[in-house]
Amino acid sequence: MDNSIKTWLYDILNSIHEIESYFVETPKIFENYQADLRTKRAIERNIEIIGEAMNRILKENSGFEISNSRKIVDVRNRIIHGYDSVSDDVIWGIVIKNLPVLKTEVTYLLNE
Repeated sequence: MDNSIKTWLYDILNSIHEIESYFVETPKIFENYQADLRTKRAIERNIEIIGEAMNRILKENSGFEISNSRKIVDVRNRIIHGYDSVSDDVIWGIVIKNLPVLKTEVTYLLNE
């Protein structure tokens, strides 16, 4: 695997770990997330980093195998360019449903 791609995969994994760290002492409850502006912004920023890293990977290797890779980039673009229309429900769904899958895939790729 190309060293640049490996670096970007580590960036993705580190952002996922940072997002997970916000819930070590606080349970993953949607209402708590909604009420905590700092955590919301921090999670959005990490999703931006994940999306940018994925964008760089796809530019380097357009056939790179990660589920929903294009959607990951699209979410990044939505957060950055459509910040006023970012839905708490969508971001929360990504945290709960998509990030665990992405973490598994990235960990697997880094251990190959």
